[in-house]
Amino acid sequence: MITEYFSSFNIFTSEEIATAVRLFESKKLDKGDFFVREHEKNSEVAFIESGIFRSYYTSADGNDTTYCFRFPKDMLAAYSSFITGNPSTESMQAIIPATLLVIQKSTIDELEAQNPKWTMFLKIIAEQQYLELENRVFQLQKETALYRYTSLLNNHPELVREIPLQYLASYLGITQRHLSRIRKQISF
Repeated sequence: MITEYFSSFNIFTSEEIATAVRLFESKKLDKGDFFVREHEKNSEVAFIESGIFRSYYTSADGNDTTYCFRFPKDMLAAYSSFITGNPSTESMQAIIPATLLVIQKSTIDELEAQNPKWTMFLKIIAEQQYLELENRVFQLQKETALYRYTSLLNNHPELVREIPLQYLASYLGITQRHLSRIRKQISF
């Protein structure tokens, strides 16, 4: 799975991919475990082999807001903490049991120093992160909750059902009651 992920960028040779993949370590997390917690530094990135993660932040009044989900075949990192070395402003928690392939930032830095293709790869990842963030902002400002839910359901139909309603409602920016009404509108 991770080999196909790297191949999809059409940057690396199969040998370069095989070398990189060997540098990842397998890590299992149980439901409710954290990949990174708010206020901790994030110095690793993971490829999700299985599982679902929610990214959320905690407001001053103690409420948490889910703003992102990560699914199998996605990369996982508290991106701003990963690049700056500062403590994370977000938490990333497994919603269901998960298996990750994890690599340290220092190892990625070494790969980049040895091979300029890694600089190109990291640039593409940064661009993807920006586009994803921009899309999320536009969705929240322009689209209805029904559209946002349908979009999520269309992209990950079998996995969305695994996400607790309170996290889905938070992600959509609506109440659980409103989410229940939306779910009734859509035939499963």
